[in-house]
Amino acid sequence: MQDLNSIKQLPWFKKLRAKLVIKSHWFILLTGLYFTFVLNCSLWRFVFDNLEITNFAVFVFALSLPFFVFVPLYVFLNLIVAPYIAKPLLIFFILVSSATNYLMYNLGVFIDSDMVRNAFETNTREAFDLVTFSGFAWVLITGMIPGTLIFMATIKYQPWKKEITKRVVCVLAALLVMGGFAATSYKEYASFGRNHHEVRKILNTVNYTYSTVRYFQRQALANRTFKRLDENALLVPFKDPHITLLVLVVGETARAKNFSLYGYEKETNPLLKKQDIIPFAQMTSCGTSTAISLPCMFSYRARTDFDATDAKYTENLLDLAQTAGYKILWLENDDGCKEVCRRVETQYMVKINNPKYCNGKYCLDEALLDGLPEIIAGLKEDTVIVLHTMGSHGPTYYERYPDSFRKFTPTCDTANIQNCTQEQVINTYDNTILYTDYIISSVIDMLKRHPEYESGLIYVSDHGESLGENNIYLHGFPYKLAPKEQTHVPMILWMSETMKRWDYVDYDCLREEASQNSYSHDNLFHSIIGLLEIKTHPYNKEYDILKDCRTKELFSE
Repeated sequence: MQDLNSIKQLPWFKKLRAKLVIKSHWFILLTGLYFTFVLNCSLWRFVFDNLEITNFAVFVFALSLPFFVFVPLYVFLNLIVAPYIAKPLLIFFILVSSATNYLMYNLGVFIDSDMVRNAFETNTREAFDLVTFSGFAWVLITGMIPGTLIFMATIKYQPWKKEITKRVVCVLAALLVMGGFAATSYKEYASFGRNHHEVRKILNTVNYTYSTVRYFQRQALANRTFKRLDENALLVPFKDPHITLLVLVVGETARAKNFSLYGYEKETNPLLKKQDIIPFAQMTSCGTSTAISLPCMFSYRARTDFDATDAKYTENLLDLAQTAGYKILWLENDDGCKEVCRRVETQYMVKINNPKYCNGKYCLDEALLDGLPEIIAGLKEDTVIVLHTMGSHGPTYYERYPDSFRKFTPTCDTANIQNCTQEQVINTYDNTILYTDYIISSVIDMLKRHPEYESGLIYVSDHGESLGENNIYLHGFPYKLAPKEQTHVPMILWMSETMKRWDYVDYDCLREEASQNSYSHDNLFHSIIGLLEIKTHPYNKEYDILKDCRTKELFSE
């Protein structure tokens, strides 16, 4: 505070401030116009792309849109522009709006409560991946400089009675103009809003203000009583003298579209195509971000009934398996397990910081394989091992694989993926899939060395990724609006001969089912519970992917 007062006493500051004098009503008007047009350029691009002017009524509607954005902002500014509170509030809103405007305009991001959740639950590394020179320049020009001018300006207020009277008159006049447009263009507004529900998610500052309030409402309303799923869950093997080992590889940001296993023209799965695996052709994620999808994948609830906040206070698949007698080991190489692994043994690759694969900030996924053969060889009990990979996490795709996997070129070796050609972005992303192919195949090879185990591997990604299609990048799109690239994910199953035999699985039948049927993350909980032979009431046979390909009924004895 003392440093701030010292700056204010500097001669150059006093001179500049003497020139930056503005009456309150002009300040409100100019600030409202700045928010309307500059900090909402992503909105106007959306309108331009989606509004076709076919008649005079639509033309009038198009002319009225700026008023419908400006007037609510103008009313809001008239309420908050007051001595002592105006500057800190406006500087905050300008900086946040500048950052969200950059994300929406350049990456095609929509702001909703799930995106706010992502922001609150991200970590420093993930956040810094999004900090780029172009992003900094954008926020500097449209956020920091205007914020500095507001800080330095002197806002002149009239005596409070005149000030309030003038504001009331101005607000009423603005509302009257907006009401006139509403009366003449009601049908057009109703039609545009009905056909484009997403428009409010790119309207600064309404989008992040509403979504933040909604996020904290969910937090406040969450059921804080921790729920046990089944204290009597029981491991009931068919007739199995073997140690059961399931390795669950959780992919990050992998989309099925770029897997050659599903017909992609580039050979991104050269090793897996040689393995005796079952690729599931139509697997849909239950979210478009890790904060939603990861806990949903391990939940017994279906996507339509799932709430990420409540999931923190409910046991999941791993808890149930642990109750039944399985040893659980979670190996973490992404940005956290979103509390899914909270009650099981967890090892963090970035903390181990193996210098062969880690640089102190993040690790290549091979860090997950280091020591894994010894862990597998030393098993004494039924075990589930989860490998949470870094996978294809963007926007710094080029950091997700070693140079030896830089097969597809030219690549986009920057976080400013919107400045690269789509070919470069896709090539870089494809290299991450090529590396993922190596990781999964390596784990399968490790399991093959232990025919004495009843072993299996499941690989499934948490969500997909947009790579510039329709000017959309990354992920986190509102689920109802999300493109298929963000929801169609790969899933792969490998089973040892021992597991096929003692789980009575007709592998050819399952291969046929996987190629023809559609599944989702909703199937994971029940399919894995069945594969682990755990008798528990949350298990629902109808969601078990293997149910129609078992030659013997589960728990029939």
